[in-house]
Amino acid sequence: MNVPVFLEFVEIKTKLASLFPFVLGTLFTLYHFGSINALNTILFFIAMVVFDMATTAINNTMDFVKAKNLVYRDEENILGKAGISVKQAAKIIVSMIAFAALLGLILTARTNLLLLVIGALCFAIGILYTFGPFPISRMPLGEVASGLTMGFGIFFIAVFVNVPAGTLAELLLQWPNFTLAGNIATLLIILLQSAPLVFSIANIMLANNICDYETDISNHRYTLTFYIGKPVAVRLYAWLYYGAFAATTISVLFGIYPVWMLFIWAIFPVIQRNINRFRAKQDKATTFNLAIKNLILYHGLEIILLVVSLILK
Repeated sequence: MNVPVFLEFVEIKTKLASLFPFVLGTLFTLYHFGSINALNTILFFIAMVVFDMATTAINNTMDFVKAKNLVYRDEENILGKAGISVKQAAKIIVSMIAFAALLGLILTARTNLLLLVIGALCFAIGILYTFGPFPISRMPLGEVASGLTMGFGIFFIAVFVNVPAGTLAELLLQWPNFTLAGNIATLLIILLQSAPLVFSIANIMLANNICDYETDISNHRYTLTFYIGKPVAVRLYAWLYYGAFAATTISVLFGIYPVWMLFIWAIFPVIQRNINRFRAKQDKATTFNLAIKNLILYHGLEIILLVVSLILK
């Protein structure tokens, strides 16, 4: 397998969805807690990207194995197009998961045992997303799973590995007893700050499932769009973006974010225009990428405003 084929196999272009939560989580830690641990940050970044690539590779492999549509299997799926065997794909996937898990164990040793529990949960969701007899991606849970795991999970861990032990939460083990302690107020703040990420990342999956509605049914994939119908799914697509703007505004009103963050509303007309375009036509080739453009636009400006806030603080 050459490099271009590998990069398509892991869909490297889609990794922005995990990069934004990482960057925003790190910047928020600097702004709100005034804390950073460079080595932990680097280790987490590598583990995050490698595992994200592994889950995408699992997705492509399972789509190939379970495909009922032969045209899709042989001409559209990367395994069929590039002649990658399932055995070869499995070896690459296992290697990536093992490497990411090793980095996770190192990070656990450097932080707290709670990271092992959180990491194991994220690994389980990532693997079961497309693997097993009842994969999450083929159920009406894909948007929730991807949004929470990547939007909240990555953001939370980016903060967790950079702050002193016990700032967010910690798990203490004194056999046979264990103690789980945390700061509810701080955890709620993290949940609020990650909400725009949860919504925009969930919308990528939602837009994908709306555009693939007919193909998914032919491949026996019954996603959220199948259960709620296309019209409601398209409305939900818009509501999630409105929720992102609302969450950022609430953060400013509660004094969590500086007033500069209200400049996020400057891009609302562009986001609304993209929403209207998607409402008018749901097509994988022409309008699906609007969800990715919205994510880049919203969180790109969010990063700029956070950097400005750090400079002016």
